Amino acid sequence: MLQLNHVPKILLALTAAYFLTSLGHFSHNAEFICEYPNLPAWLTRAQVYAVWAAITSVGALGLLLMRKKYMTAGLLLLAIYAALGFDGLGHYAVAPLELHPLMANVTILSEVAAAALLLPVALWLLALRLARGQTEAQHP
Repeated sequence: MLQLNHVPKILLALTAAYFLTSLGHFSHNAEFICEYPNLPAWLTRAQVYAVWAAITSVGALGLLLMRKKYMTAGLLLLAIYAALGFDGLGHYAVAPLELHPLMANVTILSEVAAAALLLPVALWLLALRLARGQTEAQHP
């Protein structure tokens, strides 16, 4: 079991929320790919899940590093993980919001909202560590 007793609970809660909303968005996208307007014809269900797995691995590695007490590197990866959540807005670059089905908009915007909550917390905790001059060998 992943034990992160030294990690702020708010960071864990926001990471879990982003994980779940990201899973919801990517699952909806994969399962209803034909309903998302103007996606490339070559994009497949399996590719959507593979991208989700790759993005999620960034966050998982961040948590693993934090568990191993590499807090700075872990927080940096969690910030990157959260920043990747804004990529869902790319759906609106290929087709406006009103052309997407309601559930697509709900899943896209939920993922972005969760990422928008996680990113500043991860960056704030990272900035605090850097301002204190804490090294990886030091605890949070």
